[in-house]
Amino acid sequence: MRGDTRLSRMLHVLIHLDRHADSMTSEMIAKILNTNPVVVRRTMAGLRERGYVQSEKGHGGGWRLAKPLADITLLDVYDALERPELFCLVTSSDHAGCLVEIAVNEALEDARRAAEELLLSRFSTIRLSDIADSFENKLSLLGLDTGLSGSGL
Repeated sequence: MRGDTRLSRMLHVLIHLDRHADSMTSEMIAKILNTNPVVVRRTMAGLRERGYVQSEKGHGGGWRLAKPLADITLLDVYDALERPELFCLVTSSDHAGCLVEIAVNEALEDARRAAEELLLSRFSTIRLSDIADSFENKLSLLGLDTGLSGSGL
């Protein structure tokens, strides 16, 4: 099973949008993510519907933040992406009537639910500004300029 990178990728994009002086086109974002602009527009749509980004069509248009990073949590972005699967662990249904399989599945499902609740609780405490600040600190330790315009950082 292939992992879902949408959350990581959109967090990356949102921090770039915050650091970019102008709007960023879907093509610019696609280049950063090494994907297709159509994929960018489709994925960004949920963020736009929740009011985290806005888009303008035409010349000079593109994507920009609609809220400060301090007002957006990891949980907000996760929800806007329609809650992709957090864990790829799935239960077996080969022997639906087997009491051993039923007990195993219940134990695994209980543990998965508890882990998911804990992770989502933690997501709600992490603001995108915290991540951006961590980036800025790492960059300053390296003595590099923090302007991200056009960079692949």
